[in-house]
Amino acid sequence: MIRIEERNDLTPLCPHCSQPAETLLCRRVESLLGKRYVYFCSACMKVLGVSQRKGFWMG
Repeated sequence: MIRIEERNDLTPLCPHCSQPAETLLCRRVESLLGKRYVYFCSACMKVLGVSQRKGFWMG
């Protein structure tokens, strides 16, 4: 089992520009398959990830 430790004294770095990721931006994208959120770096605007909000029919 991998242990998870919460650390509020550390700031992750953007993997694209290596700037501290103190603020992340997000934008909602809607499609026929539901709502997705695109997360990106506030310094270089490159995408860090995409999440999906599942509806009750998607499990």
